[in-house]
Amino acid sequence: MVVGRIHGDCYAGGVGLAAVCDVVVASDNAGFCLSEAKLGLLPATIGPYVARAIGARASHRYFLTAERFSAAEAHRLGLVHELTSPEALDAQVDAITAALVANGPAAVKACKQLVHDVAHAAITPELREDTARRIADIRGSAEGKEGVSSFLNKRAPNWILG
Repeated sequence: MVVGRIHGDCYAGGVGLAAVCDVVVASDNAGFCLSEAKLGLLPATIGPYVARAIGARASHRYFLTAERFSAAEAHRLGLVHELTSPEALDAQVDAITAALVANGPAAVKACKQLVHDVAHAAITPELREDTARRIADIRGSAEGKEGVSSFLNKRAPNWILG
């Protein structure tokens, strides 16, 4: 899992890095810019990731204009998941990280793959069969059995240390 922590300006390749993070937390005073066109360049390498994160229409605008946009706009576009004050940034990142590590490691990996595989897929009988197989497989795994057992027995699962 990759949690992005953005404080200050996030330009060009930095926006690309933010686009590939699993979760992005930004201070509400951060600024964003896909500035490549100002230099006579284009954001080609990061383009697919940014376009997937913010959509084709927003990419069209910000790739072409190279204008700066606010953290609030980055949040509205879906590039940023959480906005917080600069003073609360570390605490918010810590809270999200704690939530992530409390989950089953194999389940987190499988969730990432699931989003990748189904986000743009048509909902077909084959997709429904695939997702049913995935839940059955993970429920029958050692981690899945431990997670359900720990829940039913009101105890922490074995992947949580302490």
